[in-house]
Amino acid sequence: MEFKISGRHMEITPAIESYAGKKTDRLHRFYDRIQSITAVVDRRDRDFELELIVDIEHADPIIARGDHDDLYACIDETVDKAERQLVDHKQRLRNRRHSA
Repeated sequence: MEFKISGRHMEITPAIESYAGKKTDRLHRFYDRIQSITAVVDRRDRDFELELIVDIEHADPIIARGDHDDLYACIDETVDKAERQLVDHKQRLRNRRHSA
């Protein structure tokens, strides 16, 4: 899996990159066909906005957005949203395959 992070109006430090990488690594527990994850961090005045784009096989990408005044809380919130979307996607696949 490939993980990329970029920043708009701010510089991404190694601490931020490692924290975001560690948090997004847990997404493989919920769906194992993830090809790449791209994170874009944007600083708006005092708030941070994070857009997480998760590319998966044979489907449209999962896009999760979050904003918070603390960057680490913003990462946590956005990864939780992406996790929920991946669980829903996997559930839809399971229900479609086993329907009578």
